[in-house]
Amino acid sequence: MLNYRHLYYFWVATKEGGIARAAERLDMAVQTVSTQIHTLEAALGHALFKPSGRSVELTAAGVVALRYAEQIFQLGEQLPLAVREAASSQGVRLSVGISDGLPKPVARHLLLPATDTEGLHLLCSEGEFNDLLADLALHRLDVVLADRPAPVNPNLKVYSHALGEAALMWYASPALRALSDAAFPACLDQMPLLLPSRHAAVRARIDDWFDRKSLRPRVAGEFEDSALLATFGESGLGAFPATEWSHDELTGQRGLQLLGRCDEVVEHFYAISAERRVQHPLVQKVLGQQESDRTGLS
Repeated sequence: MLNYRHLYYFWVATKEGGIARAAERLDMAVQTVSTQIHTLEAALGHALFKPSGRSVELTAAGVVALRYAEQIFQLGEQLPLAVREAASSQGVRLSVGISDGLPKPVARHLLLPATDTEGLHLLCSEGEFNDLLADLALHRLDVVLADRPAPVNPNLKVYSHALGEAALMWYASPALRALSDAAFPACLDQMPLLLPSRHAAVRARIDDWFDRKSLRPRVAGEFEDSALLATFGESGLGAFPATEWSHDELTGQRGLQLLGRCDEVVEHFYAISAERRVQHPLVQKVLGQQESDRTGLS
């Protein structure tokens, strides 16, 4: 069985740049630190260091071991704070990672079933999809919401749950809409367009739809953040697509006009968990809307 004390000596040696410096920091004999690291290498069955001139450097196995050691000791540093928060909180905590390509109204809609929980303590973090999956696998997050399922990766034990889908609708400012009297979707050929970047899963489906409709889009901007895209769309920079769940906000609060509904292009939404059978009660609530969303949006 792996002894984490041995792993700690290895971690300190890599951080300090060598076994001698690690021994100095730990106030131990060099031979003692070296023996602990050799014991770890024997337990793992691979050398973690190799000679490099007068010093040593990590082997390929050592690089992997260091990555895991970083994660383990970082979690250890976070443990006291997490325990204090759990002990002092009277409510139910839900830590959610939101992929930066997911529209904010969609995130709000997907989390709605959990928000009526008494004493809810909701923590939302937005970030890159792969970074969020790593945090989920390390149990720093309870669930990740995204516009795509997790990729198949035997080293990353996460599970994707389809939550539903929503059709795209196209919007423009009143001034921009006045530039064209053509019907939808032909009007899109007569005005600049703002599109999700190719970072978004739906972008490929939009491009394919342009081809099928023989549209030649004049792209004025591409955005990874859907809220920023809508802000520039509101300013009149271009017409843009958004999920139907954003309709009330865009036409009511932002005063945009609906150009047309595009049922041929839909965005798919997923909840990704670290366990196949979800135990967290609030994540179960989020997953509980799966069937109703599929029915209501089909």
